[in-house]
Parts: sequence; C-alpha cells; structure tokens
Amino acid sequence: MQDPAPDTVVLRLVWLRVALAALVLLPLSAQAQQAAAQPIETQIGLIYRPQPAPSSYDAEAAPEDEGLAGAKMGIADSNTTGRFTKQTYALDEIALTDDKPDPVAAAKDLVAKGVRFLVLALPADAVLAVADAVKESGAVILNAGAPDDRLRGADCRANVFHILPSRAMLADALAQYLTVMRWRKLFLIVGPTDADKAYADAVRNSARKFALKITAEKPWTFGPLAKARGDTPTRAEAMVFTRGLDYDMAIVADEEGDWGDYVPYRTVDPRPVGGTQALTPTTWSPVLETWGAAQAQNRFRRLAGRLMRPLDYQVWAAVRTVGEAVTGKKTNDPAVIGPYLAQPDFTLPAYKGVPLSFRPWDHQLRQAIIVVQPKALVSVAPEQGFLHQRTPLDTLGVDLPETTCKFK
Repeated sequence: MQDPAPDTVVLRLVWLRVALAALVLLPLSAQAQQAAAQPIETQIGLIYRPQPAPSSYDAEAAPEDEGLAGAKMGIADSNTTGRFTKQTYALDEIALTDDKPDPVAAAKDLVAKGVRFLVLALPADAVLAVADAVKESGAVILNAGAPDDRLRGADCRANVFHILPSRAMLADALAQYLTVMRWRKLFLIVGPTDADKAYADAVRNSARKFALKITAEKPWTFGPLAKARGDTPTRAEAMVFTRGLDYDMAIVADEEGDWGDYVPYRTVDPRPVGGTQALTPTTWSPVLETWGAAQAQNRFRRLAGRLMRPLDYQVWAAVRTVGEAVTGKKTNDPAVIGPYLAQPDFTLPAYKGVPLSFRPWDHQLRQAIIVVQPKALVSVAPEQGFLHQRTPLDTLGVDLPETTCKFK
C-alpha cells in the first residue's frame, strides 16, 4: 500500500488536535453552563418611616404603607421576570418608629444580615448618614424619597443613586410647560419650611434658565388654611394677599400641603396656580395611563387596595432598578452592579415612554416628568423643541457643565 501524502498526514494531525481539545473543553463548558444556571437570590432592604394617621378625616392623607406597597409590587414584578432567569428577590423592610428611630442602626442591621441593596424613603440628612455609615460594606443606596439638589451636588456620594427627580428637575418641567404656553410672568408664594424655601430656590433657578420673570414674591403667613375647618377672617386676608400684582401664573411652594390647595380660585384676579399644588410636576399620578401605565395602576390597586402615589412609584422603580441590573449582569455582586448602573447600556423601562438611565456625573435617574392637575394629565416634560446633545431628558435638572458633584 502506498504511504499517505505528507499533506494528508498534516491534516490528520490537525484534526486529531482539534478533537483532543474538544474532549478537554467539554467538561469545562458543561461546568461553565452549570455555573451560569445557578439561581441568584437577591435581598433588597427598605428603610422608611410610616406616615402617622391624621388627627381628623383627611381624604388626601398619606397611607401608612406609602412606599412599602410600591416595594412589594417591585419585588413581585422582579420575581415574575426571575422565573425565566432563575433569579429570586426578597424584601427586608424596616419601619422607623418612636421605639426604633435611627436609620443608621436600621441600615447596619440590614447590612449585617447580608443585604447589599438599600432603598431609602427618608429625608436628605438620613440618606447621607446611611450612605456614609455603610460605605465600607460596598452596599448600593437607592434614594427614593429625598428630592434635595444638594444630594446631587455638593453632598453627592458615590454609593448613592437617586430614583426620584431633584427639585431642579421638577421646577424645570413646570418651567418648560410655562414657556410653551408663553405664561412668562410668575407670582411666587413661599411657605415657611426649609423644604418650601428649597423648592422656591429651584423655581427661581428654572425661571432664569428658561427666561421667565418672577414679577412678585411673597411669603405665606396665613397658616395652614388648606387644612383649616370653617371660614375665618384670615381667609379674607389671604384673598387680598394677591391684589395689585401683574402675573400670568401663581407658583406655590408648599411641600407639606398645608396651604397650597387653598390658593386656586381665591386669587383676586383670575389666574392659574401651579407648583406643589394645582398644576404639579411629579413622577407619578393616578391619571397617567399611557405607555403601559394603566396596567401598572391596575396591578398596584389589586395588590394594595388603593391608588399608586408618587412615593410608591419611586420605591417600585428603585427595586426594579436592582432587578434589571442583576438580570443584565447575571450577578448580584454590588461591586459589579454599582458601576453598571452608571454605564450607558443600563436602562430601566418604567412607564415613561422612554428608557430611563442614570447620569454618570451625579447618579440622578434621567426620566420624563408628568405635569398634572388632580383629574388629568396636562403635559409631559421634556417638552417638544427642548433639545440636548445627549438626550432631551438632560434638559431637566443640573447638566454636566453646571454640576458641583465630586463623589466622596
């Protein structure tokens, strides 16, 4: 028999090496597939302060489970997706009470149990205290309750991601609508609390940004008339409060809801009212039904037995942020998830018509903001015609060139 040609021998040797390599790699490939198929269990913590029951009947009073109900729906939605990806999610909530008022102690308790994703429905000072206290643990903090601009500016933290819009974003959303409507002259009415003053600062900044003019500004000194019962001489004084002013719209800064609802239809001249009451920029409202929001509203009502409020939505979005990131990276390691949230390829579908993403310079979630009155959706910001080199969503709030955030 004739010996095979040299080329044939070489070809056989090549195929033999390929076959041997395949035999070696098959067990490794199977192990890799088995590792990839391992179920992932993710614990998400929620720290919140339940709302006290009102002293008398109040149809608009915040429910005791405000925020908590949103977290529960977020967990349910994440587990629905997780059935297909072998991922499960569980909620570990701590309600701050008079007996247990310390948010830092609550956060440390959760971290000690292995929880590395903390959703906070708390004021700004508490957010900062928790973020600093658990920094060394690597925990990722999701701020669902504090709109303070300083948390996105001078007091920003690298381990904190902001789900709800800043006051600057809310004020910009309203200012864009006023610009479109050509209602350029504003009467700013400022309440007595620090939160009211911070909201008023945001309105002033937005007025400068969008070339609106604050033609009059007055402090509110008549007390909580929106919550008062009966008619009083003070009410008549409040009506005179608006006399002799030249403005297109009154902007109220009343974050506690003590008096802002009293102003509409009681001004001397017939003028619209907006701000924290009446025509309001917000994250969520029962009147939002587009982009799949109606289905979310119905799911929430079945789960909680009530309508979904902005804080419920913000906590839901925080929980879903974790779920989307874990699904995208196939791990719940906070050292991986934290940096991933600030990358362009992370997006959150959240019933706003466009995918949401985090701004890398201050960890603020970009999002559309709805402008509503109590019974109807009026508009959605960013408005048509407001353009930006990255995304129109960055026309709302503090942009990269203006940021004072230097992560700590």
